[in-house]
Amino acid sequence: MGIILWIIFGALVGWIASLIMKTDAQQGALLNIIVGIVGAVIGGWIMSAFGQTGTTGFNLYSFVVALLGAIVLIWIVKAVRGNKLV
Repeated sequence: MGIILWIIFGALVGWIASLIMKTDAQQGALLNIIVGIVGAVIGGWIMSAFGQTGTTGFNLYSFVVALLGAIVLIWIVKAVRGNKLV
């Protein structure tokens, strides 16, 4: 995937994850992109730990994997910062 697609993919995944975790008001566009890209890496790592493939391109499977990783990332950040988790 090219860098432009990674940015678009990261922005979309980060935005959806921030909506799910109710942190959208605290995050801007740049942080959504970072959360989405790092979430894709974390999601890929989680899936490989279960013997599955990680992100494989710009498709629905990769979107779900990246979303899982982004949600885990936001959850960890909220736990470390001491914010209410639910």
